[in-house]
Amino acid sequence: MPASANEADQRLSRNALIALVIGSMVGSGIFALPAQFGRTTGALGAIIAWMIAGTGMLTLAFVFQSLSRRKPELDAGIYAYAKAGFGDYIGFASAAGYWIGCCLADVACLILIKATLGQFFPIFGDGTTPTAIASASLLLWSVHVLVLRGIKGAAALNTATTFAKIIPIVLFIVVAAIALNGGLFSANFWGTEQPDVRDVLSQVRSTMLLTVFVFVGIEGASVYSRYARNRADIGIATVTGFLTVLCLLVLVTLLSYGVVPRRELADLPTPSMAGVMEAMVGRWGNVFISVALLISILGNYLSWSLLAAEILHSAAVQRTMPAFLASENARKVPVGALWLTNCVIQTFLIVSWFAEYAFTLALKMTSAMTLVPYFLVAAYGLKLASTGEAYDPGERARTTDGIGAAVATLYAAGMIYAGGPKFLLLSAILYAPGTVLFLIAKRERKERLFKPVESVLFGAIAIAAGAGIYGLAVGAISI
Repeated sequence: MPASANEADQRLSRNALIALVIGSMVGSGIFALPAQFGRTTGALGAIIAWMIAGTGMLTLAFVFQSLSRRKPELDAGIYAYAKAGFGDYIGFASAAGYWIGCCLADVACLILIKATLGQFFPIFGDGTTPTAIASASLLLWSVHVLVLRGIKGAAALNTATTFAKIIPIVLFIVVAAIALNGGLFSANFWGTEQPDVRDVLSQVRSTMLLTVFVFVGIEGASVYSRYARNRADIGIATVTGFLTVLCLLVLVTLLSYGVVPRRELADLPTPSMAGVMEAMVGRWGNVFISVALLISILGNYLSWSLLAAEILHSAAVQRTMPAFLASENARKVPVGALWLTNCVIQTFLIVSWFAEYAFTLALKMTSAMTLVPYFLVAAYGLKLASTGEAYDPGERARTTDGIGAAVATLYAAGMIYAGGPKFLLLSAILYAPGTVLFLIAKRERKERLFKPVESVLFGAIAIAAGAGIYGLAVGAISI
């Protein structure tokens, strides 16, 4: 059937999809990178970390590109691939994990907005004071009203904010390149007083989870594939957006080592890019970057709000989530999913009041929650290449796609391992109660809740959740 005029009006161009990918990835993370890397590694460790992350995430971007061509009927991206490849419950877990990760990313955005304002207005503190939580809640529900007015309008605003935040980052890179001190960069190269390869490898491992966070959002075009004017634009937007952001991330990180000594870099308050800019040009540089950060995070927050609601809606349309989450308003906005998403974000905001390092926790939990869905997408790409499904006999691309998917799968698995058991247990605490949505959906369809293998998987998640709760209770795990 031809699209209605209203549906056609909601379609996204290639440039809008590219902006959605860039806008999803470029947010709070890039402005915090100098200090985050300065605390854990020197320039050499940063180079190695970006090489690993860049290779792993680029192969994942190619997997998304390949799947958009091989499986055009799967128009819900990251969730649909997991379900098609590994069944209902794993598909549900992928959708739930990605959705919760989006909610946590929004919480990180809200906290950082208030923490940035806290540098000029002490009442906002570190972003978790009562005033900060109240004002963040007001912003949360204001954006909720904006999104209800239509995906097209929200995406247009996201495109505008994407350009507005890229310009200051590029200016920072230019100024840092001019101010680069080669001797200081050399002093910061190893991250230790004496060269030590083993220590560098340890630095790299502790840095890897940070690199995952700044790439989260790479799947933005895939998640929104049902809105694309041309499905061929999905893969192009994913790879183009990724390569653009990778260049920005590497330059911001490495150039900072040539401007500020590592120890001072590690002590810079969030947003640390503002501190580096101040060291180069004076106080006005701090203010300039802080304003750019606020614009950036507002756009990033909007992107995450759109992605979170969309993934829930897509899963509900395919009857893996409860039916009420499939509801849309007259402007084709998934209202049921949007309401549940923002209620969960509001709950996380309140919990952040009690966390010691709320922003860092939200950042790392976002990475932990999205790694499993990434792993499943890569594994599905590997499965298609291995079985030959969706490939012509003797097609050369099958081998190339298989190698790329294998690298992406190993990368995602390695990042899950690098994150350590703490974040797996905390993730299980969120996955386990989320299964209630799966139970409701199954009852609506009058189907058996779990298949035998799925029962074992849920049992493992429940045990891990219990261990996580016990760890929190006795103080073995802290938030």
